[in-house]
Amino acid sequence: MMEPYETQIATAKRFRADPLVPQPDLRVGIARNVRSGLQPLNALRHQPDGDTSGWFVWAGDELSDAPDFFVSLHVSHVGEWCPTLQPYLALPPGWRILLAPGYEDVWFDEHLLRPRRTTTAGRKG
Repeated sequence: MMEPYETQIATAKRFRADPLVPQPDLRVGIARNVRSGLQPLNALRHQPDGDTSGWFVWAGDELSDAPDFFVSLHVSHVGEWCPTLQPYLALPPGWRILLAPGYEDVWFDEHLLRPRRTTTAGRKG
């Protein structure tokens, strides 16, 4: 049986991507609904920044814009919350994942590599 690290490298190579394994102490933005088993499972990876891996993960068909939709979780705990995602964590920035029972869609999205905009909505200036 392969270790998670080896599985992550193998998965990235299967999609012809240069693996970028996130360090265990980096953070993932993950929605609480992932623990419920809601399907499908969605994930995307932006560029890592500071103590973040760039990964954002949610379940279901809709991505909420609620400020508390994502919680911060160390990469080392992703397997506890969502073992299905763990093999894909070495996919580099720019990759998206959609998983459901019997279904796997993994693709590169160059738009994820563009700098993210920050909003000033609601700020007084």
